[in-house]
Parts: sequence; C-alpha cells; structure tokens
Amino acid sequence: MKENKNFEESSLKGKYLTFDLMDEHYGVNVNWIMQIIAIPSITKIPKTPTFVKGVINLRGRIIPVIDLRNKFSLPEHIYDDRTSIVIVKIIGDKSEFYIGIIVDKVLEVLDIEESEIEKTPSFGVDTDTHYIFGMAKVRQKVVSLLDINSILTETEMDQLTG
Repeated sequence: MKENKNFEESSLKGKYLTFDLMDEHYGVNVNWIMQIIAIPSITKIPKTPTFVKGVINLRGRIIPVIDLRNKFSLPEHIYDDRTSIVIVKIIGDKSEFYIGIIVDKVLEVLDIEESEIEKTPSFGVDTDTHYIFGMAKVRQKVVSLLDINSILTETEMDQLTG
C-alpha cells in the first residue's frame, strides 16, 4: 500500500461513504465524516483559491466549503438537488477543524475489505495522486479512496483556518 500518514495498512478495511464526481466514484472513511447536508447559502470570501466556495454557518460554527471538482481540476458542474456538502474532520499539523466538501451526489456507505483495496497506480511524474491512498474494487466498480487529510496542502489549510 501507498504510505499514508493517516491510515495504517491494518486499518484500511472499514466503512466508506461513497460519492460521485463526474460519474466517478470516490470514498472517504466514515470516521472522518461528520454530516451530510444539502447546499445552503454560501458566503463568498474574497481572494481565496477558486476551489474555495466560501463559508457556511452550521449550527453556529463557521465551516469553510470547497468544491472537489475545482480542487481536482475537473469541469464546473451546475449544482442540482443531488449536489451535497459532506462535512469532514481534517487534522492538520497545527489543529483539527471541519470543512465542507461539495460533491455531485452522495451514493452509499460501503463495507470495504482490505483484500478489495489495491495500491494507487502510478500515473507518471506530472500527476499528483498523493490524496488517493488506494483503489477499491467493489461490485464491479472502482472507488478511489481519499485521504481527506491530504486533499489540502498545509498552506491551503492555513488559509482556511486563518
């Protein structure tokens, strides 16, 4: 398995929330998921990276929101009634905080066994896949398993947490 600061090989199996981005399946371990919500009003913040859509007020807590399509350099998508925000816990070097990630649609929670997870293939020097710690083969589908703590760089985390 690919080296990963947040997952040990023995802990790869588990429950994963799966979702779509451009009809491709992604998964995040449910231990990092706090909540799934419909898209509320998002307050834009000037001078932030294009993938940062702004912030939301979630029960009195200000949560930064990022669009995974933008972060992964995928084409824009018009939000619809299936578009959701998944609130995830991020653990940085300096702190723990929550962000919302916008996904095209939430699918289901899958129980994934370690035997179903393979190492992320090498796609060449110019392709950065450090945030994908494995590829799961489940029900004739391939699910890219995300290391939610590696999606943002330390600089990006500092920008979002002030």
